[in-house]
Amino acid sequence: MAAEVLERAGYVIVTRNWHCQEGEVDLVAERAGELTFFEVRTRRGTAYGAPEESVTPRKRARMEAVARRYLTEVSTRLDVFWHVGLVAVQLDGSGRLQRLTVYPDLEGEPWDAIL
Repeated sequence: MAAEVLERAGYVIVTRNWHCQEGEVDLVAERAGELTFFEVRTRRGTAYGAPEESVTPRKRARMEAVARRYLTEVSTRLDVFWHVGLVAVQLDGSGRLQRLTVYPDLEGEPWDAIL
């Protein structure tokens, strides 16, 4: 679902579930010549908080390390501009989608997907 929403927004999915020693990235997507390394976080109900709350400073550092490793091992473009992003999926207690929010850059403004 996250990949479909990103593709409708103009992203091209380059890689899914890429792993390395530092960890893994759920989706690597390209748009307008820039790469975004997306973590997809899903929460069912509210017992464990919002999906966004699960991206701790430690997790964010790991996401950045994975992105840098990808750029050195896989990318052929050394000067590519890149971001670390998040797709937050919130489900209700029965598993129905409540919202899907895309953060194209963890420092920037998010947008809610219309499904």
